[in-house]
Amino acid sequence: MANDIAANLVHLPGEQAAEAVAGHIGRFWDPRMRARLFECVDTGADGLDPLVVAAVRLMR
Repeated sequence: MANDIAANLVHLPGEQAAEAVAGHIGRFWDPRMRARLFECVDTGADGLDPLVVAAVRLMR
């Protein structure tokens, strides 16, 4: 789902896109979903869009 969000916001310039993804996840995702996403990034981020990884880094 995070990759889909990133795909919809990739048209924004650089850091703005990562901020938009982070904002969406922060506003709409349940804390358990965010925790699982953070785990995925911490264990290697396999399959995650680099924009999602950048967004997670902004959220911490």
